[in-house]
Amino acid sequence: MRFFYRLAFLFLWSGTALGQQLAPPPLISGEFTGIRFPELVQRLEAQTPYRFYYQPEALDTLRVNVRVTSQPLEAVLQAALASTPFRFAVDPQQRVYVTTGSAIQPNLPPNFFVTEMPAATATEPDPLPAEETQAAAASTSALKLYEVGKKGGSQPGGKVTLAGHIRDSKAGEPVIGAAVFVEAPSTVGTTTDQYGYYALTLPAGRYELKVRGIGIKNTRRQIQLHTDGKLEIEVEEDITNLKEVVIEAEKDKNVASMQMGVERLDIKTMRQVPTAFGETDILRVVLTLPGVKSVGEGSTGMNVRGGATDQNLILFNDATVYNPAHLFGFFSAFNPDILKTVELYKSAVPAKYGGRLSSVLEITTRDGNKKKFSGSGGIGLMTSRLALEGPIIKDKSAFIVAGRTSYSDWILHQIPNKTYRESSASFYDLNAHISHQIDDRNTVYATGYLSRDQFQLASDTLYRYQNQTGSLKWQHNFSNKLYGVLTGAYSHYQYGIRNDKNPVNAAELAFGINQTNLQADFSYFHSNKHTFDFGFNNIYYSVASGSLTPIGNESLIKPDVLPREQALEHAIYVSDKIDVTPRFAVSLGLRYSLFNALGPRDTYQYLPNISKSENTITDTISHKRGASIATYHGPEYRVTLKYALSDNSSVKASYNRMRQYIHMLSNTASMSPTDIWKLSDANIRPQVGDQYSIGYYRNFKSNTIETSIETYYKAMHDFVDYKSGATLILNHHIETDVVNAEGKAYGVEVMVKKLTGKLNGWVSYTYSRSLVRVNTATTGDMVNGGKYYPSNFDKPHDATMIGNYRFSRRFSTSLNLTYSTGRPITLPLAKYYVGNSMRVYYSERNAYRVPDYYRADLALNIEGNHKIKKLAHGSWTIGVYNLTGRKNPYSVYFKSENGRINGYQLSIFGQPIPTITYNFKF
Repeated sequence: MRFFYRLAFLFLWSGTALGQQLAPPPLISGEFTGIRFPELVQRLEAQTPYRFYYQPEALDTLRVNVRVTSQPLEAVLQAALASTPFRFAVDPQQRVYVTTGSAIQPNLPPNFFVTEMPAATATEPDPLPAEETQAAAASTSALKLYEVGKKGGSQPGGKVTLAGHIRDSKAGEPVIGAAVFVEAPSTVGTTTDQYGYYALTLPAGRYELKVRGIGIKNTRRQIQLHTDGKLEIEVEEDITNLKEVVIEAEKDKNVASMQMGVERLDIKTMRQVPTAFGETDILRVVLTLPGVKSVGEGSTGMNVRGGATDQNLILFNDATVYNPAHLFGFFSAFNPDILKTVELYKSAVPAKYGGRLSSVLEITTRDGNKKKFSGSGGIGLMTSRLALEGPIIKDKSAFIVAGRTSYSDWILHQIPNKTYRESSASFYDLNAHISHQIDDRNTVYATGYLSRDQFQLASDTLYRYQNQTGSLKWQHNFSNKLYGVLTGAYSHYQYGIRNDKNPVNAAELAFGINQTNLQADFSYFHSNKHTFDFGFNNIYYSVASGSLTPIGNESLIKPDVLPREQALEHAIYVSDKIDVTPRFAVSLGLRYSLFNALGPRDTYQYLPNISKSENTITDTISHKRGASIATYHGPEYRVTLKYALSDNSSVKASYNRMRQYIHMLSNTASMSPTDIWKLSDANIRPQVGDQYSIGYYRNFKSNTIETSIETYYKAMHDFVDYKSGATLILNHHIETDVVNAEGKAYGVEVMVKKLTGKLNGWVSYTYSRSLVRVNTATTGDMVNGGKYYPSNFDKPHDATMIGNYRFSRRFSTSLNLTYSTGRPITLPLAKYYVGNSMRVYYSERNAYRVPDYYRADLALNIEGNHKIKKLAHGSWTIGVYNLTGRKNPYSVYFKSENGRINGYQLSIFGQPIPTITYNFKF
């Protein structure tokens, strides 16, 4: 084969040197049906002066069916070789070369032997338009030969590693998840990580490197690999001009990748899902995915595969967010204008993540535009937002700042109803991010986030809460094969409930939690079939467990402050991904975590085998500052297997063990601003969960339709449940009102997804159960006699359809349909008297259900005109949330009225809510 290419190049060179005059190309007529390719060649060579060069053994079985009349040779060969991997090239001397992979270039590129550009003359041609200039530059980059490494530094065929970054040519943003590969002599490829970084190990030699990805144009580079080296590549955004673009990059990732139970969303996809009040809400979109639920409307707390809301780790640029909601849960805490990607891990969680049982939601922001200053924003009925970005040092560093605020106070004050008019509710959030590339090996990133909420609902009680996060990252490339990221992050969450209308009872209840962590993550690309990840993570927790302080000198409230909790959590991990065969791959991971609860604090010991209460305390132990109160540790296993049944189908299986050392205490079914976070200690053990998953994945119609079915089983131990009538706020002996429970969850998730074409979207269905059992050795702590009962978020059936249809470049519509089983509830069944006191008899815990949930949303998206030179590009989104006006129950509550217990249903959105939002970008 090598001799054939050398011979072909010799013929090309000799023909070019002679510069023979070309005769007019002959036209071909004939019927070439049902014959082998060598026979076609013989007949063409007999009719024409063309001579063919190819490998007979590669093409002797290829049959052709072509009928032509007065057609050039190129048309005949295009028809004969259609839908095959073969390519052809014709040189000026009428020699035809048929090869696999890329076609031979019959002519050398212009100025191939010129080392310096000639000096510009006094009269230069008019400059090309911007679009033609970009196209010409892209074409030149595709034909130019890039030499990587030092010449003569490697033996021919010796293994070398090519690495670099894939970035957007307009903004300099890293392109995540792009496929980087070569197709000849065999297909070898990889995908870029969250920093746009890639690494390929290949034999030294000549290649055509290809880059493909969603939303970018197909890109190629001609490279000559000598030794290890880097190649930075800029790609252009793929913009629809006249008709739809069929995206082929990574089209088989659903089948070919190791990941399972992972959902990845980009901001373009999230913008198409209708939401309340017209603003893109990432958590609302995440709730449309299979296996992800919430207890009701107006709640951003997620329940993933039967887990509680506190069992989800939410990371914003690697900093933990404890309350991801604004305004009672109607808005998520994340400004959509700065977001890049959102990844949800439901199973097969990478070993680098830990600390939660159910899922990891990783939210990544954009780095900012490194090329030019730009901005974006939106104006809605309740909120407005603005984001600005631009270069600090062009092509090296960039900033992005964003702010969002609500004016719901003003709207509430315009409502005639007195209850609403005397209420208030508002929030704002601020984001800032800076990225700077120090040199080819070092890049730093800094992120800051602040959000504040306050609301007061027709009462004298004011609720306030805030989030603060910050992270600083340093990415260092030790070599093409090894790079690491050192991250320091800080998270803070606090709330305050203030009542100062009556000076005698004026007081404020407060809670706060701080988290500081330092982590290092390393990736080593041993080869294209073998990748190591390893690192460590250290977390320091400081929790202000609760305080009640009087306000003013007239207040009679007695101060009450719970002791502060402190703890250290450490973890080390290593994982190894191996492609055992072209069809079979394995990913093995081990994470080992260690948790130490620290003093100063008092802990209590209780009588054994008796329900804990203040009356059963036997001893109080005082711990000095820094002393260890309790220590827990253990391994966390991660195993994933993938077997490709064919090019478009595969089977995957995984097993995860997770440990969680922090618990959320809540007296509501959904997340609320008054939730308390509690660290594990001598009396409250950490949570442990094991999940087993298996799935089948298949793509149809050239990988444009993705289907998957996953089933899972999860066993959970020592998570927190509550005794009847538990007191959670300002409880100095919280262990007396909580119990360690065990649970199990299982289900099946089915998804069909189409993300290309005028009609796109996805349909998902989930059947799942989430069951809890409190079966302790102490009879008084048992719930439902020690039997399993449905958890608060057990909703067996859940179905979602997200559909988008684009009528034209400017007009599109979106439809969202959601159905789920009603959540469990405990009902009062009867009343009785003990002495002269009335008592209520309740059903077994969660024995009944509220009515089923159903909602339809509709939105119309109107783009502005697509002129290139405009001050700003705008779009309108007009929608209706809860189109049918169904009064879905958020909760059911009961009141004793005139000697009877009456039930009432609370609906958050009981009627259609029209929305309109104007979005702009400049």
